[in-house]
Amino acid sequence: MRIALMSDVYKPMVNGVVHHVALLKRYLEVWGEEVWLFVPGNSEGQDEAHVVRIPGIPIADTGYHLSVTLDQRSRELLHTMDVLHVHHPFISGSFGLFVSNRYHIPLVFTNHTRYDLYVKQYLPLLPSALSESALQAFFHLFSQRCAALIAPSRGAAEVMKHWGVDGRIEVIPNGIEVERFAMPSTVLARAEVGLPDDAVIAVYVGRISGEKNLDRLITYYRQIAHEERLSHLLLIGAGPELEECRALVRRLHLEERVSFTGAVPYEQLPAYLALCDFFVTASVTEVHPLTLLEAVAAGLPALGIRSPGVSDVIEDGVTGLLAEDNVLSFGLRFLRLVNDAPLRRRLGQAAQAHSRTLSAEANARRVLQLYREVIAARV
Repeated sequence: MRIALMSDVYKPMVNGVVHHVALLKRYLEVWGEEVWLFVPGNSEGQDEAHVVRIPGIPIADTGYHLSVTLDQRSRELLHTMDVLHVHHPFISGSFGLFVSNRYHIPLVFTNHTRYDLYVKQYLPLLPSALSESALQAFFHLFSQRCAALIAPSRGAAEVMKHWGVDGRIEVIPNGIEVERFAMPSTVLARAEVGLPDDAVIAVYVGRISGEKNLDRLITYYRQIAHEERLSHLLLIGAGPELEECRALVRRLHLEERVSFTGAVPYEQLPAYLALCDFFVTASVTEVHPLTLLEAVAAGLPALGIRSPGVSDVIEDGVTGLLAEDNVLSFGLRFLRLVNDAPLRRRLGQAAQAHSRTLSAEANARRVLQLYREVIAARV
């Protein structure tokens, strides 16, 4: 089978979509499929085989590129594919629609993002009501042109229906390399990364950017830190708002209670998670967050805000705790995890057991089966 994966961004950019696409490509190739990845941008010297960069203009310093037309090489390759799988609906999604219609190749789309929560970023000049209507109109038409749409969680599937998606939606959970996190290959000591030995470490892993609500997490933590002296908040990751978050920590006088690592090589992430006691996030824009899946695979209970995506990973009172989006609800649950070690152990063990059903291999097998189905339906 000749498979075209299409994404708006790829390595060396680091984010959940990039990692998901890389894992999917790797497994499909191991099983003997011919996989090509098409992504806007300039050729990178470290690109692996079968990565095709579609010439484009850099969008500031975001790591993304704007491509408005397919180059000749991309056209020649794409028309020979058996299936197209797009991971973003707008730039690469538009290319996918064009190729699918032109050459009658089935199109699959995976939704990785709560576009409804970012609608003002995509359509900044329109009033909110019109922006939301435009987004719904787009997804209604886009989905009708897809042979299948993948939602990584049931919550995400419901959100997609609310957008006006009219088509076959398959719930296929994101996958991770479970064993990498369950059994880290390297060991770190807390002192090596500047963490206090006797603290209860709450960890966030992910992009340091506005949609992740790090400012809210830090602000909530200020109130929590006034109530106890046992905890320490570790923020792992880089992003456009890293310096703003550092400044917020200084302004709130939390320098002794909050640590930043900046970017951490992915192969070292399991060792960092092994230093921690529970995972925490204040993001409400997740679809099926890979960093949360990795944390539960590492045996960490998780605390998150009740929302689609997060609620699909955290089973309240079983694998972690869910809070409402206010400081009282979030703070009370944070304090429970800090003060109750047996609770952390029980939730962490259940979380790790659940993570065994969420392997990247299982995800890739289900996606491959979906490819076979949409190809057969076309014939």
